[in-house]
Amino acid sequence: MTNESTERTLPRLLTRSADLNPDRESLSFYDGAKLSYRQLKDSIDHIAAFLAERGIVHGDRVAILSENSPHWGIAYFAVVSIGAIAVPVLADFHPTEVHHVLRHSEAKAVFVSDRYYAKIEDTHFDHLKLRILIDDFSIIDPHTSKSGLKKLLADGEQELKRIKILALKWAGRIPTRVREEDAAAIIYTSGTMGHTKGVLLTHRNLVSNALATGELAALDCRDRLLSLLPLAHVYECTLGLITPLLMGASVAYVHKPPTAAVLLPALAAVRPTIVLAVPLLIEKMVRSKVWPEIRSKKILNLACKVPTLRKKVNRIAGKRLLETFGGSLRLLCIGGAGLAPDVEAFLREAGFPYSIGYGLTETSPLVAGTNAAETRFRSTGKALRGIEIRIDGPDPKTGEGEILVRGDSVMKGYYRDPERTAEILSEDGWLRTGDLGCFDADAFLYIKGRLKNVILGPSGENIYPEVIESVINRSEEVLESLVFETSGRLAAKIHLDYDRLGAYAAEKKLDEAQVREHIGRVLEEIKHRVNESVASFSRLSRVIEQHDPFEKTPTQKIKRFLYIEAAPADSV
Repeated sequence: MTNESTERTLPRLLTRSADLNPDRESLSFYDGAKLSYRQLKDSIDHIAAFLAERGIVHGDRVAILSENSPHWGIAYFAVVSIGAIAVPVLADFHPTEVHHVLRHSEAKAVFVSDRYYAKIEDTHFDHLKLRILIDDFSIIDPHTSKSGLKKLLADGEQELKRIKILALKWAGRIPTRVREEDAAAIIYTSGTMGHTKGVLLTHRNLVSNALATGELAALDCRDRLLSLLPLAHVYECTLGLITPLLMGASVAYVHKPPTAAVLLPALAAVRPTIVLAVPLLIEKMVRSKVWPEIRSKKILNLACKVPTLRKKVNRIAGKRLLETFGGSLRLLCIGGAGLAPDVEAFLREAGFPYSIGYGLTETSPLVAGTNAAETRFRSTGKALRGIEIRIDGPDPKTGEGEILVRGDSVMKGYYRDPERTAEILSEDGWLRTGDLGCFDADAFLYIKGRLKNVILGPSGENIYPEVIESVINRSEEVLESLVFETSGRLAAKIHLDYDRLGAYAAEKKLDEAQVREHIGRVLEEIKHRVNESVASFSRLSRVIEQHDPFEKTPTQKIKRFLYIEAAPADSV
């Protein structure tokens, strides 16, 4: 039986980290006051005692609906410290989705920020007994209007004093021991196929993944992270909050979504050593900043046509990109979706310290990864310590098959959904990921696509839409694309770079009709270039202009189910 002092639980390991690093920085806004680990632990204890005094007990579900902030982490750890279950809610969820999460989880309490209070203002669930304004941890009366929160914010300092008094009163009375097999969080996913599921993760799941990830990244108390992704997603929550806190590192937050205007001063101020990102972020930086600068200079553009000279140019560009990240970056962790091959090729030639990982919400999340020194082109690295990976039904020629995963990081199941759990989780612990992949001779994993997305070619060939999309996205005129099958043929919806097209139209003084003709030619040229670059069975029969950006998940994967339909008329 596991000894209490050695159990892998979030509160035990956070206490250990705070004891080892009492005066080091923990969480902060990049331009605000820095919380030391001692102050962080005190704040967590105060809020934990406050929750206990308000009747939150072991096993109760407590939702968190807020933008990223130090208070988000305090609320999360306070919840799990008393054996309750955190239910992070994605701030981008539509109010109906937020209501579904609160209802399905039967949340007894919710931490909500002023910014997102309107999404729950009209909710009236019998089980939802407590609403807490996360901005200052004051209690919200259920009948409080959005404007009424201003008074709560004004009274916040007095409320915090009251919580501290409660903490002293309840010292030593936080109920029941937290065990590693206890549920710690329910993560409601916003998937590419449109099915919202509640993934039940235990303390063992999250801690084992965090510790193994920290070991892989050699993360320690000297590291600084800048948080850019939503904490309600398990990628950022485990790898960008739990992992650094268990290792004694510091995490800084920005006040607004990380646009260039917000991101650049934050990077300069924090000078992060580690950043977690999705492919879209680094692809935009490379395609909109780095490459245009190279192409604008004739001598550099010519040099790039010679491989040896191109590598030198890319090395210089890589150093400048590193300066953009603050100059101290030792690891850019990329996950959540596939990185474009041309961008990865640039990062490799540039000597940029990147790594690509593979994981799922159901695996807490990381399954495979590597450090910056051991990356292999198009690979997500080897299995994480404590994780087993095998390929089910591998193709005799390619070795490709469905990826199965087993280990301490694999979820307990889908919350209140035993049927769906049984469909993907075997009795002996193997999780069916729904992803296709293969290994090389050194056990490095390569992701080929989603099993549900595979299209059967005319002669039985497996066609991976993601591969064709990566070819389409190489075109300078393209921002993003989606490939699908319609009437037995391949089609692609393409969202163009309208800023670039607008600049061209202004330069050439094109009227509206001429702009439409130009866009038609651009689409036809893209189709021609793609079809010259792919196998005959992967050629596109038509391309369709996607006027608006694709709707995406928090990790910037396109919600395919919204767009896979019969092709409209405006196609070529």
